[in-house]
Amino acid sequence: MTNSSYNVGDLVAEFLARIGVTTCFGIVSVHNIPMLDGIGRRNAIRYVMARNEMGGAHMADAYARVSGHLGVMFSSTGPGAANTVPGLVEAQFAGSSMLHITGQTPTKFLDRDTGSVHDVPGQTAMLAAVSKSAYRIRSAAEALGVLTRAAAEALTPPRGPVSIEIPIDIQRTVIARPAALDTLELPIPPALVPSPAALDEAAEILLKARRPMLWLGNGAKEAGAEAMQLMALGFGAVSSWNGRGIVAEDHPMTLGGLHGNGSPRVVQFYETVDAMLVVGSRLRAHETMELSLKLPKTLIQADVNPAANGRTYASTCFINGDAGLVMAGLAARLKGRLQLDPAFAADFAEMKRRATAEYCDTLGPYADFPRLVREALPRDALWVRDITISNSSWGNRIFPVYGPRDAVHPVSAAIGPGLPMGIGAAMAGRGRKAIAMVGDGGFALNQTELWTAVQERAELVVMVMNDRGYGVIKHIQGALQDGRMFFGDLQSSDFQKLAAVAGCPSFVVSRTEDLQGVLRQAFATPGPVLVEVDMTAIGAFPPYAPYNGMGIYARKAAE
Repeated sequence: MTNSSYNVGDLVAEFLARIGVTTCFGIVSVHNIPMLDGIGRRNAIRYVMARNEMGGAHMADAYARVSGHLGVMFSSTGPGAANTVPGLVEAQFAGSSMLHITGQTPTKFLDRDTGSVHDVPGQTAMLAAVSKSAYRIRSAAEALGVLTRAAAEALTPPRGPVSIEIPIDIQRTVIARPAALDTLELPIPPALVPSPAALDEAAEILLKARRPMLWLGNGAKEAGAEAMQLMALGFGAVSSWNGRGIVAEDHPMTLGGLHGNGSPRVVQFYETVDAMLVVGSRLRAHETMELSLKLPKTLIQADVNPAANGRTYASTCFINGDAGLVMAGLAARLKGRLQLDPAFAADFAEMKRRATAEYCDTLGPYADFPRLVREALPRDALWVRDITISNSSWGNRIFPVYGPRDAVHPVSAAIGPGLPMGIGAAMAGRGRKAIAMVGDGGFALNQTELWTAVQERAELVVMVMNDRGYGVIKHIQGALQDGRMFFGDLQSSDFQKLAAVAGCPSFVVSRTEDLQGVLRQAFATPGPVLVEVDMTAIGAFPPYAPYNGMGIYARKAAE
């Protein structure tokens, strides 16, 4: 075969470009060389060379969340595919449109456990367990069809990661270039139209409400305009942590991520709310204190997935349909007919002010951090976080987010994705700078990706909250283990030396009053920058909800 021959590897490369992919991530290996050769020779797609498949998968996930399009990850087969699993798990939690393309051993060895290079019997089942679906291309003739189906499935709500295996001999198979590539369109189904009867039923319930609210989740990310139609009628709003910024969080009638978890004042306010419309959210147990968060009794739920009905909280009424179509349909039915409590907006604004201030008061020496960081960043900065204690306390809850694709965090509560997610977000940002707030423990899991950020000149500030250990775990141990704290103290890296070795500018913040100036300087510096926040100098982080007596874990510990 000559270099000019068209093979299945070329088809993969051209297919991705034809469906609008401009960036992908991964590691070159023995079982994906033909596909990456096709990408390299065409030079139409930016290939970001991760240092680990786990990091590359998290980059692709974050890229998908920020761009709203496919995040594409290439891995090798066997161990390489297994290393991708954490990123697929996270993408599944987050509902990210991710396409994972991996190799396979030659077809004559498939599923025979012969000990061929990278051969892992059951690889397809492994990938299917952590993906929305998993496919194996079994012949060159079916390659285009399977690729098309897989990409469309990843982009079809409810979205999620889809894996494809392509055996190495099939990748190298010479084929005629499919003419269908010239007119290729992904068969993504139209938005699911809700039943008029269900909309009528929900509207009748809402017409009786005088203090209604929205709960907006990830499934409503593309329905901000329709959410604003209901807000214009007087609805208040909150967001799941994966639905931040659908309504800009400086709007006076949204609480953003302060949806009650850790805020007794918000929960108390819910007692005055007589109807809540939940759109595109699972009302996840992790965010609702293991389903103990008391929401309004009248709960209308709208979701594209019918299995969401009653899965966590019981629904007074359920609407199966696209988030935007549901909210637009309800707004049309309610316009000019709602009779709201004249005091609702003022009560909401006062509750928001007090709840936010009270929550800041629980943060001890870090009470000013949310404000200082927000003021230091451009309005359109991309806000990426790891599961570090700073995010679990204030990053998810009270740091204002202004756009539906401006915030990325590990929905699975995994430790370690923050740095690679920051790189993926920066690659999708198109000039917008990202900040990735990570803990020192989480940073250690993927710190080699700092070299990826430097090589790619990622517009990224890595803010390492360094408390020299697993701060989150220590708070859990403090709440549940009578204060016994085992195995949580780490010998951290010298982050300044690490940054220097990687060729990355760096700063240290050891006083709160220096934070804002350093962040502004970091954001003004081209390329990646590391900012280390010395938490031992600033002070210990106090326990936060639910480990400060405000949640179910603390109650269980007392039982």
